[in-house]
Amino acid sequence: MERTPGRAVRIGLVVNPIAGIGGRVGLKGSDGAETLARALALGAVPSSGARAVRALERLRSDARAASFELVVAPGSMGEEPARSAGLDGRVVGELASSATTAEDTRKIVRIMLEREAVDLLLFAGGDGTAADVLAAVGTSVPVIGIPAGVKIHSAAFAVAPEAAGALAAMVARGMPLRVAEAEVLDLDEDAFRRGEVAPRLVGYLRVPQERRLVQAGKAPTPTGEAVALEAIAADVVEHMEPGRAYVLGPGTTVRAVAEHLGVPKTLVGVDVVRDGTALAADVAERDLLEIVAQVPASVVVTPIGGQGFIFGRGNQQIGPDVLRRIGREHVIVVATPWKLASLGGAPLRVDTGDPDVDRVLAGHMRVVTGYGERAVCRIVM
Repeated sequence: MERTPGRAVRIGLVVNPIAGIGGRVGLKGSDGAETLARALALGAVPSSGARAVRALERLRSDARAASFELVVAPGSMGEEPARSAGLDGRVVGELASSATTAEDTRKIVRIMLEREAVDLLLFAGGDGTAADVLAAVGTSVPVIGIPAGVKIHSAAFAVAPEAAGALAAMVARGMPLRVAEAEVLDLDEDAFRRGEVAPRLVGYLRVPQERRLVQAGKAPTPTGEAVALEAIAADVVEHMEPGRAYVLGPGTTVRAVAEHLGVPKTLVGVDVVRDGTALAADVAERDLLEIVAQVPASVVVTPIGGQGFIFGRGNQQIGPDVLRRIGREHVIVVATPWKLASLGGAPLRVDTGDPDVDRVLAGHMRVVTGYGERAVCRIVM
């Protein structure tokens, strides 16, 4: 990476305060004022600021001996998370109101680039926020995404908030890092809610590369996987216990389980089955908490192809409180051999939003890869 000689590294921070707010309440996104209002009415709590704090705390810890300057957006878009992390940031830009918009993101990022000449931009959000940042900076400055949205398919994000902070600290300390163009993908949220997954390539952002810290782009499931999916589904259904509820996460691999049972499945939602019948469809976190409080439960999930996340990407409804009650021993991970191969030897990952739950989930776990077939995979946070 190149930086302006003769001065400390200058890092910009912009946070989308509402990113990811619709995830746990089952809205599959946060785009638009109507979705935001509905999420808040359902009891959603913003979490992107807290995730930005985790990244900044790691930056402060790892770069304490380095000289760097932090430039932040006003209020909840950067100033408040920085203060919570114990960092003093120079505030730039103004907000017209407390209801922040995509235009606020684009406007403030342009100020950071043109007036403050930041060497690196940290942004907290999801794919939509990445697209807003791209519109403002193009490939003119390296960026690191702090994962905080519902949809995080783009390759511009760190694998976890702490990883974003660690990567930023490496830049602050002047470590030589390769910077590569990473694809920015975005989805039509209305289509996504209807179960139509059609990501479009928006463009490319320049991202510092460190394989263990930066996530890959999402790899789509190839055609011709029907036999493998049916074998996995037959195995899972055969081992289902009477009276136990099974929480079925999103994805085509898990949908095959529902099809084997002959019950409907929302492709990008979370559903629950019990004794071979549908118990609940397209549930939110609070619905799952009610169910798992009443009956024993297991959860069936599949990694995201190319990325390896089993929790924390697109299935935030299965939140940390749900997982605490279900227990690690009742987590069933399913994946075709192709999907595991798409990871290129990288581990499976969890990013539930609760580091304590992530630590419990970490370690080695058996993955159902076919009928009577298992692979042992490592899970990291």
